[in-house]
Amino acid sequence: MGVAAHLSDRFATHDSQGLTHFNTLVLWKAFEPLREMAEATNPAATSFPTPTISLPLGLDVLRTYSGALICLEIVFGGLVWILVASSNVPVPLLQGWVMFVSVTMFVCSSVYLALFLLGFADKINADWNFMDLVYHFIALLFYFAAFVLEAATTSAYPGHLNSTCIQIPSRKIIAFLDFQQYSINVVATIFAFIVTVCYACSMFMGFRRWRK
Repeated sequence: MGVAAHLSDRFATHDSQGLTHFNTLVLWKAFEPLREMAEATNPAATSFPTPTISLPLGLDVLRTYSGALICLEIVFGGLVWILVASSNVPVPLLQGWVMFVSVTMFVCSSVYLALFLLGFADKINADWNFMDLVYHFIALLFYFAAFVLEAATTSAYPGHLNSTCIQIPSRKIIAFLDFQQYSINVVATIFAFIVTVCYACSMFMGFRRWRK
């Protein structure tokens, strides 16, 4: 009689533990969707991909070819719009685009270089290799057009006269350049060509980094 009671108590305890384990498992399964939702909305549990950067940050970027090219783009690009502005923009129909491109690219390249110098590029989740390629491709197209227009402004200068007359028959626009304005715009054309070449080299190097 005592053995039967002891076995009965053991079976009852085992059944109670099994029922408790079953209830715990049911509750775990029931609250699993809520737990997944909490983890999904928890910023600490969310993982972001690291930015893709091949160029170094800080002053080390200036020791690379790409960093040196960006510095040249800023310096010579600034000289382009300074020279064109100092000549009083004698042909605004053509040189308006030159001024727009040179000033815009000067600001954009300065900001772009500052992101690497100050280390902000590492805090922005982006594929910087692809952005570098796209930026320099657009800048190359814009600056090539600016170089062509600036060259067209200075190409009509007759050497035996004291001024340049550029006439566009379809618009009936006539613009005169004196020798000083012509000389300034020649230098601006040379600098615009240098900047165009720099952007082309930067785009090529950005393309190589993006492909890797």
